[in-house]
Amino acid sequence: KVKSQLEEKEGKKFDVFTAVEFKTQVVAGTNYFIKVHVGNDEFMHLRVFRSLPHEEKPLSLHSYQSSKTKHDELSFF
Repeated sequence: KVKSQLEEKEGKKFDVFTAVEFKTQVVAGTNYFIKVHVGNDEFMHLRVFRSLPHEEKPLSLHSYQSSKTKHDELSFF
């Protein structure tokens, strides 16, 4: 659901976009930290926010880190 948001921020399309790992952090909603394979040996770490159910807001890409590898540790950012 956030692929198009990332493509817009990066100014490019991703043929491969596969989540391989994730962590969560409960705040006033939930932060998801997701390691995504975007092709070849390239990975990105995404921070996606899901608001509380009663707010009825869509998932939003809060921030991301590019130039990651498969072995980079997924951490809170």
